[in-house]
Amino acid sequence: MSDFATETTRDPVLLLAEIAEISGDAARAAWVAQQLQAQGLRPQTDELGNVWAGHGPTLLIAHIDTVLPPTPLRREQNRWYGPAVGDNSSGVAVLLALAPELVNLGCTVAFSVGEEGLGNLRGARRLVKQLQPQQVVAVDGYLPGIVSRSAGSHRLRARFIGPGGHAWGDRGAPSPVPALGQALAQMYALERTNHTSLNVGRLWGGEAINAIPQEVGFELDLRALDAAELAQMVAQVREILMEAARKFNLRMEIEVLGERPAGMTATHAMLEAARQALMEIGLEAQFTAGSTDASAGVEVGLPAITLSVYQGGGAHTPEEWVEPDSLRLGARALRSFVRQLLQT
Repeated sequence: MSDFATETTRDPVLLLAEIAEISGDAARAAWVAQQLQAQGLRPQTDELGNVWAGHGPTLLIAHIDTVLPPTPLRREQNRWYGPAVGDNSSGVAVLLALAPELVNLGCTVAFSVGEEGLGNLRGARRLVKQLQPQQVVAVDGYLPGIVSRSAGSHRLRARFIGPGGHAWGDRGAPSPVPALGQALAQMYALERTNHTSLNVGRLWGGEAINAIPQEVGFELDLRALDAAELAQMVAQVREILMEAARKFNLRMEIEVLGERPAGMTATHAMLEAARQALMEIGLEAQFTAGSTDASAGVEVGLPAITLSVYQGGGAHTPEEWVEPDSLRLGARALRSFVRQLLQT
């Protein structure tokens, strides 16, 4: 037992050593439920795969889903390497380590699915809807970051569709390729600020080098701190796409893949508790904007914030790493944050 662990808490480093190598949402959820039960709590689950314990009005969430599947850890000096070792295996380990203590303080501890990729916050949104908390705290991210503002996002999949044909025999037939090229160039030429982003993350299309493609497409991620700015970007992109389809005599299909809210609902008490909690472990809080499970609280007007609990880097890559000892610092910060928050 480390100097952190007590009769009511676990060592987050030991928990990380296990969860960081478990792949798949279902397997990770089952492991979390087993750990909660071993700590004397009564885990509950839903059909989405969320796991939680407690019935308090403060909802603490750490997401169990990952971008890349976990693999066996590589330990080098004071770092552990592996996909998802930080985001968010470390967040899960820290929240789980303190679970009995936090539940006794009047919190609900939850472990969600659907935070990453195209998950569209489905797990956190379901938890907020069914548990009806009064405030939401996501446990996620690198120290000393505090996500106090939700960056809104709009994700879509677009397809340009034509008749296709032989590269020579059907030359002159409508091709979706130049339409795609024009649309991409015009989208990336849109005026943007430091508070907005536009990213085409995937492209596809074509069947053979000597065939006019029947379909080409892409997936787009738009983000903004301001809801009005985001809505304006979405409208501009849609007009660009429809104009390209008209110009090249093609059919256009647009599918919305996900939407997340923009805004800030973190209270002064939350901000000060986060600042003080990090100060107690020797760090100065860096308040940022981002998209986390806390956005599910922002969406319905609940006070919401994200507290980071580990140090590392390389998120969403095979070489992601954490300093395992930092999880103990993160756990101390989380404990202090919650105690301060519940006293206000």
